[in-house]
Amino acid sequence: MVKVIAGNGKSNTGKVLSVDVKNYRAIVEGVNMISKATKADAKNPNGGIIKKEASIHISNLMVVDGKGNATRIGRRIGDNGKLVRYSKKSGEEIK
Repeated sequence: MVKVIAGNGKSNTGKVLSVDVKNYRAIVEGVNMISKATKADAKNPNGGIIKKEASIHISNLMVVDGKGNATRIGRRIGDNGKLVRYSKKSGEEIK
């Protein structure tokens, strides 16, 4: 889960659907919606205008911890000896 911290969708939260590592962009569920005109095909026999999510730059996103707060992420050795991510704000592990 991430929170949008800049742009038109500011303060919206959503689940990350995909990440484009090369271009530093992510698609977040329900954020940065665009209208796209489509031709008729088997899936959409009438064609028309559909709403879909567009990508947003990852610098405009912040991870949300378990309590719902936007936070920075740190990494430390966990109880099992493996590297785990944790919330800088609350100190709890992020799964």
